[in-house]
Amino acid sequence: QKKNPFSNDNRLASKPLHTHRGDPTYGRPLEGSRTEQRGKDAHSHVEKEVEELCSIIKSTGQVGKDGHVSVTFGQLFETYVTISNKVVGILLRARKHGLVHFEGEMLWQGKDDGVIITLL
Repeated sequence: QKKNPFSNDNRLASKPLHTHRGDPTYGRPLEGSRTEQRGKDAHSHVEKEVEELCSIIKSTGQVGKDGHVSVTFGQLFETYVTISNKVVGILLRARKHGLVHFEGEMLWQGKDDGVIITLL
């Protein structure tokens, strides 16, 4: 479909006709599009939040015998929630990138306040 049937605008649809699973551009916005730029901006913003979270862990945590800085989730939550309400999501992203370690899939306020978060 070259034209969006739900719009009176004559612009071409955002996806090229040749997309298939083997195509390297499959599932990606068109290069140079505003959608691509919004994605890059969002990625940059999340990276900054991860960096800030790591610096807060470093400043509020304590150095353990292994040389790594650790903090409890409860202490981190109380400190970081005044900065951002996305503390759990940012923690998950930081763990995905190998910057922090903690046990469990998800952390819940109250229930997991004693879970140790280690800065790697």
